[in-house]
Formats: sequence, structure tokens, C-alpha cells
Amino acid sequence: MLLIKTYLKESGVEGIGCFAREKVLKGTAIWRFVDDFDLEISEETVNSLSEGCREQVLKYAYKSPHSHKYVLCSDDARFFNHSDSNNVINIEVEGFKEGLDIASRDILAGEELTYNYRTFKEDKLF
Repeated sequence: MLLIKTYLKESGVEGIGCFAREKVLKGTAIWRFVDDFDLEISEETVNSLSEGCREQVLKYAYKSPHSHKYVLCSDDARFFNHSDSNNVINIEVEGFKEGLDIASRDILAGEELTYNYRTFKEDKLF
């Protein structure tokens, strides 16, 4: 679940991106997994889906290094694009199933939120 105000618009990285609606200070919590809101999907379930549905899940979900299940954000966090100079990182925090996504540096209002997919997408090559 997103913990800051955001909006979607065309991205200079790829397709649609998620942008900060407000200035976000380094270390601020941006996203966390919330049971009954975000989804954890087993690989078996993903493989049993219709081709079109499976493509959508694989496009927007990530394979968690914590649970080894696919995590599908139920909000616009699924539109975080990849960047090698990302401004969002995940840290392990006791009591948070998927850790906590925080700002790795100050993020300006209007700036796209990006993540280095290599840190958590076990199943994708870049």
C-alpha cells in the first residue's frame, strides 16, 4: 500500500510511471505490503492462469525474495519503473512481511518513483 501521495502519467522510462505528488525526504516510508489489500500469488497459481491473465500478473507483479511468491500491488505502486539510479529501495523491517520501501534520497514533487528491479525480480533479466 502506498504511504505517500502519488499520481500516474506518461513516463520517460517506460509506458506509465508513478510520480510523487509531494516532496519525499530520504528515509521516508513509501510502500508496504498489506494483507487483504496487496496479493501474494504462488507460482502454481500463476501458471494455472489463462495466458492473458498470466501476462498481466507477470508484467505488474514481482517475485519476492522474502516469500518467493509473486506480489501484486493493488495500488499504483505497480507502476514503479526500473532505473539503475533508483530513488526507492527496500529494507528489511521486523513485522513487515515484504520489508518496507523507503526513499533512498530526497525525491522532489513531480519526480518519478523508480526501483532497481534487479534487487527483487528473481524472474526477470535486464
